[in-house]
Amino acid sequence: MIRKEEVYRIGTLGKPHGVKGEISFNFTDDIFDRTEECDYLVLMLDGILVPFFWEEYRFKNDSVALVKFEGIDTAERARRFTGAEVWFPVKYAQESDELSWSYFVGFRVEDAHCGDLGEIEEVDESTVNTLFVVRRPDGSELLVPAQEVFITDMDHGRRIIRMDLPDGMV
Repeated sequence: MIRKEEVYRIGTLGKPHGVKGEISFNFTDDIFDRTEECDYLVLMLDGILVPFFWEEYRFKNDSVALVKFEGIDTAERARRFTGAEVWFPVKYAQESDELSWSYFVGFRVEDAHCGDLGEIEEVDESTVNTLFVVRRPDGSELLVPAQEVFITDMDHGRRIIRMDLPDGMV
């Protein structure tokens, strides 16, 4: 059984493409293309994480790929997966030379001066400066710059990122 801490979310499935079972995959992280060791994606189906091996995929543009999964040979079968969340195994992402910022969703953020800041809920890449959207223990939201210069340590196993943020930022 795949546990949620063993994977991280990289997108969602869209509508079927054509009649042979291809389905559009709207991704936020192209780690699946940068890691040769992993030939499957994990789908969240009815609250359960299920691995699906792909036969092939091809890029439609820089944020959408068309994926053909094994055993999904018709548009009707592919349609059942429309809207499913797509996840990627953390162990293969860690082996990659380059982690994307979305890998850190679900990590706890600890600041050298303020301690526990909360959990990263999402990554905002809509501006030039990428931001971690952190849900504080009191329920409020904190925007933290996702910059390597502020990161002092990472504990992948415990899913903690330690930072040394400038005074006044928290």
